[in-house]
Amino acid sequence: MPNTPFNKGRSTVLSAACLTAAAALALSACAKPADGPHGAVAGEAVGAVQAASPSATDSLSASASPSASASASASGSVSASASPLVSASGSATPSGSAAASASAPGASKPAAAAGGAPAGTSSGSVFTGLAFDTCTAPPLATMNAWRGTSPYGAIAVYVGGKNRGCAQPQLTASWVGAVAGSGWKLVPLYVGAQPPCQTGSSPEKITADTAVSLGAADGADAVAKASALGMRAGSTLYLDVEAYNTADTACADAVLAYTQSFDRAVKARSYRPGFYGFASSSAAGIARAAEAGAADLPEALWYAKYDGAADTTGSFPYSGGLFGGHRRAHQYQVNQKETYGGVTLTVDRNARDAPVAVTG
Repeated sequence: MPNTPFNKGRSTVLSAACLTAAAALALSACAKPADGPHGAVAGEAVGAVQAASPSATDSLSASASPSASASASASGSVSASASPLVSASGSATPSGSAAASASAPGASKPAAAAGGAPAGTSSGSVFTGLAFDTCTAPPLATMNAWRGTSPYGAIAVYVGGKNRGCAQPQLTASWVGAVAGSGWKLVPLYVGAQPPCQTGSSPEKITADTAVSLGAADGADAVAKASALGMRAGSTLYLDVEAYNTADTACADAVLAYTQSFDRAVKARSYRPGFYGFASSSAAGIARAAEAGAADLPEALWYAKYDGAADTTGSFPYSGGLFGGHRRAHQYQVNQKETYGGVTLTVDRNARDAPVAVTG
C-alpha cells in the first residue's frame, strides 16, 4: 500500500548490489522508488521487499529486515505467479510462474473472469476474490470503467487515521454509495498510530504509556469515519500497522496493547476489527498473539507477502488453524500499472477471503 508518508519505501525494489551495501548499513544510498505515487524512505525498504533472498538480508539491522518470503534473483525480481485465474466460485488460484519484480510496472495482469465479469463472490459481509488498493480512491468514472472489465471485485480505501498519507477528495458518502451500488465491495483501512520502534517519522506514534488510550481513541475515530461514509455496523475496519522490529519486545508489547484497545473500541460500537500488516513483522505479531490465546485480537488478518501468489491458503505464513473461516487476505504484489476500460491506475494486488464493509 503506497500511501503513508512513513512507509514510502514499501514498494521499493533493491538490486543485489544494494542489498550487499545494505548489509554494510548503506541501505539509504541504495533504495530507489518503484513506479508509484511515493518514493523510498531509508530503513523501510527491506520491510517493503519481503521477497528478498534471506541470504541477502540476514545481515541487515533487525529494525528494517523482516524475514524473506520468496527467493530473489540478482536483479531483485521475485518468483511470482504470472496469471492468477479465477475459478467458478470466484476464488483466485495461480497458474504458471515467472520471474517478475513485485513492483515492476510491466508485470503480467491478473486474468479477467470469463465473460469479463469481475472476479469474486460475496456472501453477507465476506468477499472472496481479487481486490486492489491504491493511494487515493479513484474517481467514480474510473471505478465504472474498471467494473466488469477488470478482474477485481473489491477495492480497499483509506477511511482515516492521522498517518493516512494521501488526500481523498473522491472518498465521500455519495462515492461509497455509488461504487457499492454498482457492485464493488469496499475494504476500509484506518492508518492508526505506528510502532514506537518503527524507522522513519509518523505524525502519530504509540508509546507504552499511551498505547491503550490511543487505541481507544483511534478505534472510536475509525468507526466515526466509516459511519460517515455510509459503512454500517457490522463492517470490518482494518487497522494498518506497518513494519517494525518484532524482536524489540517493548515495542511489540506496545503495538499489541494499542491493537487490543483499538479492537475493543471498534467492537463496542458494533463494528468488527481487522488488521493489515507485513507477514514477517506486524502481522506476525498478531499471529503470535493469536497462538498464545490473547484476548481482543482482530477478527481478520490481511498480510503483505509479496510472493505473487494470489491466494490465502498456500501462501499463508502462519499456523493453518489461525484466521480460518473466511478471515484472511493477502497483498501479493505492489505498484502494478494496469489499464481497463481505457483507464490506467497503479495498484496493489490482493487476494481476499475475508469480511468487508456493509453498505446500503
